[in-house]
Amino acid sequence: MSLSNHARDRAEIADLMARYLFAMDYHDADAYAECFTVDGVLDYAMGTLEGREAIRAEAMIFRDKIAEVFKDWQGRPAKLRHLVHQKAIRIEGDQAWNTGLWWEMTNGGPEGRPATPSFGTYEDELVRVEGRWLFKRRKIYNEFLAGRESGSVNPVLAMENK
Repeated sequence: MSLSNHARDRAEIADLMARYLFAMDYHDADAYAECFTVDGVLDYAMGTLEGREAIRAEAMIFRDKIAEVFKDWQGRPAKLRHLVHQKAIRIEGDQAWNTGLWWEMTNGGPEGRPATPSFGTYEDELVRVEGRWLFKRRKIYNEFLAGRESGSVNPVLAMENK
């Protein structure tokens, strides 16, 4: 793979991650589901979903589920904004793997100031389908939830051994 193709693939994968987070934070279930392959898998704190349509259905009720967990300083449902950092991406042809750190901001701090109530890592398998990178499998680790932590070993090592 040439350096320019590799750079383009990395940029397209980073763009997919941004689109995924904007869709989640702005409750766009259709755009969220379209980030996955038709048979994609989302493994997250509330369960494992298989298939784009199951992911879309869950995304449609995500706002209500999150409103029960995250509140602003006045007790109303908080606004969430997710960020991704430290993306380690490995690309081999039309397959790729990503390990990335995520964290989430809300307006749940005193008088609506930002709060950072949660963080974790993503473990992704991606495929290029008809020229577009999509999640084949996304596992979300939550460092603040018992049983969903990423562990004590550098998570990038697992990606490199695939």
